[in-house]
Amino acid sequence: MPGEIIRITSSEGGQFDAFLATPASDARVPAMVIASAVFGVTAEVRRIAEELAAKGFLALAPDLFWRTMPGPLPRDDKRAAERAQPRLERLRTGEADLVDALAAVRRLPQSNGRAAIMGLCYGGPYAVVGPKRLGYDAGIGCHASEMLPFVDELRGLSRPVQIVWGDQDHAAPPPVLEAYRVAAASSANLRVEIFPGRLHGFMMRDNAKAYDQEAYDFSMKSAFELLESLR
Repeated sequence: MPGEIIRITSSEGGQFDAFLATPASDARVPAMVIASAVFGVTAEVRRIAEELAAKGFLALAPDLFWRTMPGPLPRDDKRAAERAQPRLERLRTGEADLVDALAAVRRLPQSNGRAAIMGLCYGGPYAVVGPKRLGYDAGIGCHASEMLPFVDELRGLSRPVQIVWGDQDHAAPPPVLEAYRVAAASSANLRVEIFPGRLHGFMMRDNAKAYDQEAYDFSMKSAFELLESLR
């Protein structure tokens, strides 16, 4: 089924858009909430949501930039990077939106009450923060950026989190990869997969230089497996 735009009421006042894709079945199923890159809920993000729905899951992609510059932006639009700054402050503000998105998806008649979060690029830290303290049941980050400040969030991680990177990702230099490798070695709930030769943005088909089918397929398979575990 094609997705649709719904409105979510913010706990801090106002409303924001979210793209919702639903499976054909009326069965109660888990959901994936997608935290997008700085370009917002683009056609590529909507396509990922619809692929998740085609596999039988709910998928919701909220507009995390609604307060400053709502809506998707083209890949060559320089405003995309600007609206995500200051980065850590914007990420913190977005936590409230993801709590509201989680509450909204749980109210859907097809929801079984459980949800994972997928963080893409800018949204990557939410793959850790979501399961750690926002109420999500699991998380997966794909070519996640600005991850070093969130290493401490991995302590005492009690819910499954997976991070997928390419080892040529400019947003995840060797010190970041090593920090997460070390953390994964001491945590049964953290899995880190690093693909040799892959660049930042391997999930995005509109990024011809970086898109990589193998890394994409691996990430989506991992997302499906996380969701299956939440049935």
